[in-house]
Amino acid sequence: MKVLVLGGGGREHALAWKVAQSPLVTSVVAAPGNAGISEVATCIALDPEDGAAIVDYCKANGVGLVIVGPEAPLAAGVADNLAGAGVPVFGPSAAAARLEASKAFTKEVCDACGAPTAAWARFSDAAAAKAYLARTGAPVVVKADGLAAGKGVVVATTLAEAEAAVDDMLGGAFGSAGAEVVIEEFMPGEEASFFVLTDGETVLPLATAQDHKRAFDGDEGPNTGGMGAYSPAPVVTPEVEEKALSRIVRPVIAEMARRGTPYRGVLYAGLMIEAGEPRLVEFNVRFGDPECQVLMMRLASDIVPALMACAQGGLADVSLEWHADPALTVVMAARGYPGSYAKGSEIRGLDDAGRVDGVTVFHAGTRASDGRVLANGGRVLNVTAAGPSVTQARERAYRAVDLIDWPEGFCRRDIAWRALTRTEA
Repeated sequence: MKVLVLGGGGREHALAWKVAQSPLVTSVVAAPGNAGISEVATCIALDPEDGAAIVDYCKANGVGLVIVGPEAPLAAGVADNLAGAGVPVFGPSAAAARLEASKAFTKEVCDACGAPTAAWARFSDAAAAKAYLARTGAPVVVKADGLAAGKGVVVATTLAEAEAAVDDMLGGAFGSAGAEVVIEEFMPGEEASFFVLTDGETVLPLATAQDHKRAFDGDEGPNTGGMGAYSPAPVVTPEVEEKALSRIVRPVIAEMARRGTPYRGVLYAGLMIEAGEPRLVEFNVRFGDPECQVLMMRLASDIVPALMACAQGGLADVSLEWHADPALTVVMAARGYPGSYAKGSEIRGLDDAGRVDGVTVFHAGTRASDGRVLANGGRVLNVTAAGPSVTQARERAYRAVDLIDWPEGFCRRDIAWRALTRTEA
């Protein structure tokens, strides 16, 4: 079959790379894709949020499955357009995608089904929000209610920092995404990423991962969309996984079905784990980025039957096998990210980096120009490696990073430090 992947980031490169390996797939098309994706798929100029145009393309070109990578097309209802036209689509409806598009909605769902999460309140008025903050104190978490590309979250250690976050968000720093803010109890513990596939009824757990949100080594600096990840996450023990499934994921899936908006696709639960007890930080309605990259590296099975089963039902008949070796990815970002940054600088040495044993370089924000690869975003490359241990995977990834000639970029040098601390303890 022909498969269309919507999106142009590192997550979509990893998905296209994995899908292209399936014996069920004759060709992969990506919209809009990037310089790396063009090596495994045909890239086309199609707006991922234009549902009508995507339906027309699929009908005219015999597309058998559409994989929606980013959250914005899902929130815009692209999956609804495709499903309504009879085109199999991996990704939830717009109504179900509210689990990411509105943090307050997710809190309401959790409250309805008893899923453990942080205490919370919602505000559209800055004065009311600050009065609430005066009662709760710090540390506290302030979030833009809507989609803010992973950046609309401030973990405030002081009341002044929290009040500034409220002013920024309600003042338009994140556009309509910040029209409302959600203020949450600060949850201590260790954060991890837990992914499942679901067809609306059956839940199939995937491998665990842990990402690194802060921009700089030592978990310093501003929050980003993610500066690196590794899988598996040792903090998610089998006992923690079962608690996450039984207390959070399955009740939420059941509650969504009860509301008449069944959730189909991949559900990413960000967990905060303390003393073996998981609580929900937030949901994402798509694969994490950069967690998807390490998951695709570790997945031994053909992913396409599982994605098709999410779209059409029958996930209960699907199982997945995983490579035992851990995987790790290092994000190379443009200097200045997550603030302002320049585009257009040339990246060299990618072929040499890709020849390091166990390494695949996934492209995030790149474009091809006259045989050159140019930076075209904030997070630009995901240097991903598998190895017999986390230590070896990390050594391979950083060896490849050091072969990439891109002075305008930077990366963290401490990816997987939590896992290595456990190993050394």
